[in-house]
Amino acid sequence: MTTFSAPQRSQSTSPTPAAPPADSRDRVSQFMQGIQDEICQGLEALDGGGTFQQDQWERPEGGGGRSRVIKQGAVFEQGGVNFSEVWGEQLPPSILVQRPEAAGHGFYATGTSMVLHPHNPYIPTVHLNYRYFEAGPVWWFGGGIDLTPYYPNLADVQHFHRTLKATCDRHQANYYPGFKQWCDEYFYLKHRNETRGVGGIFFDYQDGLGQLYRGPNETGEAAQYSQQVGDLPQRSWEELFAFVSDCGQAFLPAYVPIAEQSKDRPYSDHERNFQLYRRGRYVEFNLVYDRGTIFGLQTNGRTESILMSLPPLVRWEYSYQPEPDTPEQQLYDVFLKPQDWLSDGFKL
Repeated sequence: MTTFSAPQRSQSTSPTPAAPPADSRDRVSQFMQGIQDEICQGLEALDGGGTFQQDQWERPEGGGGRSRVIKQGAVFEQGGVNFSEVWGEQLPPSILVQRPEAAGHGFYATGTSMVLHPHNPYIPTVHLNYRYFEAGPVWWFGGGIDLTPYYPNLADVQHFHRTLKATCDRHQANYYPGFKQWCDEYFYLKHRNETRGVGGIFFDYQDGLGQLYRGPNETGEAAQYSQQVGDLPQRSWEELFAFVSDCGQAFLPAYVPIAEQSKDRPYSDHERNFQLYRRGRYVEFNLVYDRGTIFGLQTNGRTESILMSLPPLVRWEYSYQPEPDTPEQQLYDVFLKPQDWLSDGFKL
C-alpha cells in the first residue's frame, strides 16, 4: 500500500495552474498526519481490543513516514493506516511520461493510505488513499475510497455511497457522479471482467483546471460524463485542499456504522472460505494494476508499507463458480458490476 499514483493524461492539455501557497507542503503534511491520527483513534474504538503499532521510517533519498498496523484485533484481522512524505530530484518514469513539464524539477509527495481486512466475512474490506504532489509548476491532488464486500448488503452500500455523495456535493455537484464512475473504471480487474467491489470515489491529477476526468480511457463512461460537463470553472488550491480534507474526514462516518452492525454476526467455515477466496482478487489488483504500488516501488519507498495492503490470509481455487441462488451468486451478478446505487429505481 502506498500513498501516491502517477496521473494519466487526458485527451486535452490544460494550462499550468496557479502556484500553490508558499506553505502548501506543511499544510498538507499536517493534515495527512492529523487524519491518520483521527482514523486510527476511531478504528481502535471500533475494534475494542486491538491497537495500532507504529513504525517510523526514513527514505535515504529524502523523506519518510509512519506506518501503523493493527493485527489480530477483535474486529480487524489486519489493517494498516500509513502516512508518508517523500521528496527528491529524480522523478519516477511514471510521472515524466505523463507530465514532461515536471522534468528538471525536484518533487514532493505526501499522503495517507489505508486498507482494513476484518475477521468477519460480513464486514467489507475498505481502502482509502488521499495524496498531494508537487514538481516545479506541476501540482495536483488525488485519491479516493472504495468498499469491497464479500457478502452483499444493499443498505451498507447505499450508506457508504450516500455519505460520499453528501461530502462531494458540499464542494461541486459534478464530483460524485464523475468520481464515482472513475472509481468503477479504476478498480476493475480486466482479466476477471469484474469490479474489485462496489466502488466509491476516485480521482487523480486534480489541479483545478479543465475537465474532471484525467484517466486513460477516453471513451469510457467517466470520460463521457466529463466531456458532457465540460471544463469546470477554475478551482483554487484552497478549494481542492478543502475538498480532500472533507473526504478524509468522511471515512469514519461512511465505514464505522457498517462494521458496527456486522462485527458480532455469526458465520461458518463456508463464509470464511469464500472471504479468503475473494481476498485473492485484492491481491491480484494491487500487484497487477495499482499505480500507487508502482510509484512507491519506483521511488524506493518502504516495501513493508507499500505492500501492507495485502491480506494476511488468502486462498485461490481453480475455476470457482458460485452455487445458483446464493448470496455468493448475487455478489457476482449484481455487486461486482458498476451500478447506480443511489438511483430511485435501483432494486435487487
